[in-house]
This record gives sequence, structure tokens and C-alpha cells, in this order.
Amino acid sequence: MELFSIDFLTALLAIIAIDLVLAGDNAIVIGLAARNLPKEQQKRVIWWGSFGAIGIRTLMTICVVWLLKIPGLLAIGGILLIWIAFKLFIDDSNHGNLSVAPGMWAAIRTILIADTIMGIDNVIAVAGAAHGSFLLVILGLLISVPIVVWGSTLFIQWTEKYPWIIEIGAAILAWTAAKMLISEQLLQPIFQNNTLIMWSFEIIVVLGVIIAGRLYKK
Repeated sequence: MELFSIDFLTALLAIIAIDLVLAGDNAIVIGLAARNLPKEQQKRVIWWGSFGAIGIRTLMTICVVWLLKIPGLLAIGGILLIWIAFKLFIDDSNHGNLSVAPGMWAAIRTILIADTIMGIDNVIAVAGAAHGSFLLVILGLLISVPIVVWGSTLFIQWTEKYPWIIEIGAAILAWTAAKMLISEQLLQPIFQNNTLIMWSFEIIVVLGVIIAGRLYKK
């Protein structure tokens, strides 16, 4: 993918949007882990927890980008991401039962473990949106640092006030999933050199997730 081309910039914007939409769980875990600590320790826990979690997520994403080059795994990742998009649409996550041992380092350890377990959706989504570019992964996750540290709580408030933001986020994830499936080597005979089928498939996947999510909620 050519640097700063339309495809590159579109993929970068998709990664940033994915980080925004999926940063909520990270912010909740950080807030719950730090809530019982003294004020002077809370800032340190937020900083170390955020940067540690992002570092682990970066390494995981780079590994997944490499794995997605194996034939068949891109299709599996795309199908998983469709499910993640649907789950984001319908799910009201509850982390109130998060158990945190007392102490600053215990809180940081809790953040790192919880984010590693919960961050698989973000990892698959970002790896899929990067289209095999390690540079896009690094740029996208570097941009996500201030989002996670400063913007997550604000973004959660926005999603509570404007639920349609989550719907847009689910649509972006579904679109990324469709792109992953279209890029799968094993499916190239279906999509190769057929723009109409590619666009139709992307629209069907995005609309399918949105309609299924709305029907489920009703």
C-alpha cells in the first residue's frame, strides 16, 4: 500500500475510528482498577496501565497481521469481526465485578491482564483494517494513546448521549470485516476484478449487521 495514498489514509482513519469505538472497555477497566487508590497514585496507574496495555496490544496486533497472511485465516478473522461488530451493537458490558487487589502495582497488573484478554476484538479489527501494513498498525495505535488516556471517558459519555455513534462504529467494523473477506486469497475467484460484486458484498455485510442488531434489540 503506497504511503499517504487514498487507500492508506482511508485505512488509517478506519483504524482510528476502531480504536475510538473499542477504547471504552479499556477506559472502564482502568477506571475501576484505579478507583480505590489515593489521588496521587491514580494518575500513575492510569498512565502506566494505559501505555502498558497499548504496548501489549501493539505486539499482539503485529503478530495477528503476520498470521492473517496465511491463507484461510483472513476469512476466519473477517467472520470473527462480523460477530464482534454485532456484539458491539447489542452488548451492554458490565465490569462491575472486576476484582482488584490493593496497591498501585496490583492495579496496573490487573489493567494489563484484563486489557490483554478483552483487547482481542481491537487486535483483530486493527489488523484487518491495516491490510498487512505494519506501519499502519504502529501509526494507528500511536494515535490511540491520547484517545485511551484522555478521550475514552468522554467518548463513553458521548455514546450514552448519542447511541448512533455505536451504530456507526459497528458499521465500520462490519465494513472492515467485509474488506478482510474480499482480500482473502481463497475467495479471490469470487471477487477478483468484479467491482460490483465487491461493493454489493460490503453493503450486504454492513446492512446485515445493522439490521440484525436492531432486530435483536427489539
